[in-house]
Amino acid sequence: MAEMSGERFTARRTTRSAAATRRLGARLGALLRPGDVVALEGDLGAGKTQLVRGACEGAAVPPGEVSSPTFAIVATYGGRIPVHHADLYRIGDEDELYGTGFGDLVGGEGALLVEWADRIPGALPAERLTLRLSHDATRPDVRHLELDGVGARHAALARALAAPAARARRPAGRAAAPRRRPPRSGPR
Repeated sequence: MAEMSGERFTARRTTRSAAATRRLGARLGALLRPGDVVALEGDLGAGKTQLVRGACEGAAVPPGEVSSPTFAIVATYGGRIPVHHADLYRIGDEDELYGTGFGDLVGGEGALLVEWADRIPGALPAERLTLRLSHDATRPDVRHLELDGVGARHAALARALAAPAARARRPAGRAAAPRRRPPRSGPR
């Protein structure tokens, strides 16, 4: 097993709607590379599946392919890179998980997104990006996210997600049109 780099980056983010959680996921999906491991933790309804749907969108997975693998445990989607989506909610222990072939996906040719990763703590490598989602006690649509990237690659992912989203920019070489004042009417 590779030695851990020791690099770590943690941050907090807040999303104000399911659509915002999904957009954050899309940013993640656009950054994913083969071998990336993303652990998703949080209560029921915290936004894990919205985040995964966004990540699949960002990784160019056709929208009709994405579903929650609660009963299948693992689903693989074809996009810019393969995206393996695991849901450990119904897994009781590591032996049961082993029988699904899950271990073959870790560090493989695709990115691995794991919902309910905290149910089987030893299933994932130490070097990973962990996203902990929680509800806001007073605002039902708001989600708080704790990002924890361990290892150089996953710390870079956490850092990129913690940064504010880039604003839409004009194409290079196109200046903004000068603002014109309306003609004055009446006496000067």
